[in-house]
Amino acid sequence: MWTLIGRSAMNIFQREDSQFFFMRVFVKYTNPIIKLFRFITPSFIAGPLVPIYVAWFFYMFRFYLMPYLLGYSVMGMLSFPLESEIAAELYRLFGKN
Repeated sequence: MWTLIGRSAMNIFQREDSQFFFMRVFVKYTNPIIKLFRFITPSFIAGPLVPIYVAWFFYMFRFYLMPYLLGYSVMGMLSFPLESEIAAELYRLFGKN
C-alpha cells in the first residue's frame, strides 16, 4: 500500500521512465501489482492515479476485511486492533517491570 502511494507521490516530480534510482525501484515493485488490478481499474482514471486506486484496495483489506477475518469486534478506520496487539507485545518485551 505504501509503496503504491510513494510511487504516486514520486510521479508528481518524476516520470515513470525516469533513471532516478528510487523511481525505478518503485515502478519495478509496483508494476506487477498494478497489472493484477488492471481488470478492475476503470479506464477513466488517469495513469498517475492508478497506484492510488490500487492502494485503496489494500487499505480496505487491511482496515476492514482483515480485522473481520481475525475475529475482532471493533471495526472502522480509527480502530487498529492488530497494531494494539503488536504495541502491547512490544511494551511487554521492552517495558520496565
